Amino acid sequence: MCGICGIVLSERSDRALEREFLENARDTLTHRGPDDAGLHMGPRVGLGHRRLSIVDVAGGHQPISSEDGALHLVYNGEVYNHRDIRSGLERAGHRYATNCDTETVLRLYQQRGASGVRELRGMFAFAIWDDRTGELFLARDRVGIKPLYYAELSDGSLCFGSEIKAVLALAGFRPTLNRAALPDYLANHAPSGTDTLFEGVRRLLPGHTLLWRDGTLRIEPYWDPGFPDASEPLHPPADPVGEFRERLTESVRLRLMADVPLGVFLSGGIDSAAITGLMATMVDEPIKSFSVAFEERSANELGYARQVAEAFDTQHHEVVVSPERFFGSLPRLIWHEDEPIAHPSSIPLHHVAVLAAERAKVVLTGEGSDELLGGYGRYWRTLGNQRLGGVYRGMTPRAIRRLVASGVRSLPVTSHVRAKLERTFLCLPPDVFSIYLDNFAVFSRARQEELLAGPTRDALREARPYEHEARLLEATRGLSPLNRLLHLDLRTYLHELLMKQDQMSMAASLESRVPFLDHELIEWVVRLPEEWKLEGRTTKRVLREAMKGVLPESILTRPKMGFPVPFGAWARGPYNAYVRDIVLGGRARERGVFDLSHVERLVSEHEAGVDHDERLWALLNFELWQRAFIDGEAVSTPEPVRIVATAP
Repeated sequence: MCGICGIVLSERSDRALEREFLENARDTLTHRGPDDAGLHMGPRVGLGHRRLSIVDVAGGHQPISSEDGALHLVYNGEVYNHRDIRSGLERAGHRYATNCDTETVLRLYQQRGASGVRELRGMFAFAIWDDRTGELFLARDRVGIKPLYYAELSDGSLCFGSEIKAVLALAGFRPTLNRAALPDYLANHAPSGTDTLFEGVRRLLPGHTLLWRDGTLRIEPYWDPGFPDASEPLHPPADPVGEFRERLTESVRLRLMADVPLGVFLSGGIDSAAITGLMATMVDEPIKSFSVAFEERSANELGYARQVAEAFDTQHHEVVVSPERFFGSLPRLIWHEDEPIAHPSSIPLHHVAVLAAERAKVVLTGEGSDELLGGYGRYWRTLGNQRLGGVYRGMTPRAIRRLVASGVRSLPVTSHVRAKLERTFLCLPPDVFSIYLDNFAVFSRARQEELLAGPTRDALREARPYEHEARLLEATRGLSPLNRLLHLDLRTYLHELLMKQDQMSMAASLESRVPFLDHELIEWVVRLPEEWKLEGRTTKRVLREAMKGVLPESILTRPKMGFPVPFGAWARGPYNAYVRDIVLGGRARERGVFDLSHVERLVSEHEAGVDHDERLWALLNFELWQRAFIDGEAVSTPEPVRIVATAP
């Protein structure tokens, strides 16, 4: 696992590439690759690489060049089928100098060109410069496990990197807020399309390639999950449970490829427990498992994690994060995240990554199962609201519907009944934008109208929070209602979670791997009859069936908790003054982005018991992010924090 960056100059550029300049940009990524560093420089190109050595530790130095010196590659990721690809390339005449998957990626490009990316099974982001054609080729894995950002310069040059901070260093322009991405951030935790919150910096979308040649870009998709049209007859496998278990087992086995110690993040939920149980059948030595929690009972799942650890006799390690440690590490982790931290669970994730990095270099995680197998309660809630909402609208006069909605909204703002009913078909239209996107947004479209200050709101009239989602929904009109939601989340919400996983683990120099997101497994699952994913309120049915007899019954039947973080209680209690100072202080007032009278109302309502924790988290992180990047307060790599582990 590594960090990559680079810059290519157009023929119009008058810039001169200096080694020290490239090294400084590359070394903003040292935490992604503390084991080795490399640089390739040419008249118009500079490629930088930081390496975390996982496979072929001795022979995997980068950048790597072709034998004729024409192609130069920097690569971040793991290709799990590289040995199979290598066999075919050797039969075609290629002679290898290393045992590393990096060399396979380069030689595959030599042999197949851009189409070779379709043969790669794994997680990756890489760049290949061709001296002969003057072309730069970028590629990102199918679901976006590894990040890749880029910026076009005014002279047609292009710079790219694994993290935005490296792109900014290479581009040489001062960070400024991309206001057009603000509605997307406020609704969706993070910008969901190609935009970032930095003006001029974009992300290459998952499953896409980019080809640059002298200032001209060509960006193309190369993969789609393949959800079936609702009218298409499905031919389910004879044994869905057995075949799913075999495919997931194969995916886990592939991700054990490493020449360094491995472990597993163990939350105590069914996803990470399944990964742990399957790993236990494949390794001789005890698995190293790592868990994290808070002292608060409502945010502590260590009891479940310990059950799994005991069942599979793992070497189990735990860390408990105090509120002091949580808030103390927040500014530093925003620097690592590059953008405001989307989810409070990123903080404990980093702390358990630091714990794991003391004993392993690679961990497997359960990320992606919910989006693939219908694991969130919002899926069955949305489908139910859509069905009932259609009937309700068809049978109830508009005047009566307005009266009912008005009655719900007349209840006290602190009423739990109001909080529940406001999010149902009684108060919301049953279209997917209202009953799904707005309903589960941080700040819905209506709330943004109240939140944004007048000048900001007026300036953003043309910006919409769901533009990327709208394009995806338009392209999937033929899918069933459930598959439309799953496809949407695989392409949007999952990306946030993967960036959280990547950046918080790589901040600790730890590689994380996600077996549920093997693309061959995804392509098989999306064509599985829906009742094997979501049956009534039973989520992830095929996984639960596949793990019977493998996992303890208490894990198979426990309710989903997500990853509870007591930020809301802290913001209402001991850290109330801190939150108030950040979101309502003079600096937030000077920026003029938000209407602080509305922010004051949110804070006061939260103190009174209304649940605004997600909204306050978004506002808090947005202000801290601006201080770090826009105001330039975080300009050097923070010192790592060492964590003392506690064992059960």
